[in-house]
Amino acid sequence: MTDTTKPTASASGAASGAAAAEDKKLGPIRQWIKDHPTIWEFILFNVLSNISTISRFVVTWIGTAVFVAGLGLTAPFHFLIFNYPESGNGLGGFLTFLFAEVIAQVVNFFVQMKWVFKSDSSFKDAAWKYAILAVVIVVVNLVLPGYVTALCQGWGMNAGVAGTIASVVNTLLAVVVSYPLLKFWIMPKNK
Repeated sequence: MTDTTKPTASASGAASGAAAAEDKKLGPIRQWIKDHPTIWEFILFNVLSNISTISRFVVTWIGTAVFVAGLGLTAPFHFLIFNYPESGNGLGGFLTFLFAEVIAQVVNFFVQMKWVFKSDSSFKDAAWKYAILAVVIVVVNLVLPGYVTALCQGWGMNAGVAGTIASVVNTLLAVVVSYPLLKFWIMPKNK
């Protein structure tokens, strides 16, 4: 009597032949994605983050139209690290920033969880962790550029170059901190 639970040599050969045929059906880009899933995930993380950036721009335009132009909320606003003088659109500028940032972070949460990391973590477990990360990144993005700009200008760079370097430092820091935290702590694949 033969054991029918073990695949025969011809069956396993046919299975590997089918897998090879399936790989040949893939185009070069899909094959590269299949061969390099972590690099592809990192690329998706960076590219799809732009969806939240676009959301931030749209909400900023709408917020400025509503709070500043429409309602005229331009009285100076100062609270903790937030400083919005009248020339910075005052209270309307702060409200616009606040709504734009909240919407952008909500959009980014769902984009990263569902499209990039394809996480099966529960919404409840991931949301509070993401909220902490988002607050830390927003505060750092508000505070750090002033120091980096001042340092660069102290080295003799003009304001435009110093501002660009500060923006690059902010972006790189956000990526270096957020990618591993999202992948391994906030939105891991449990299954």
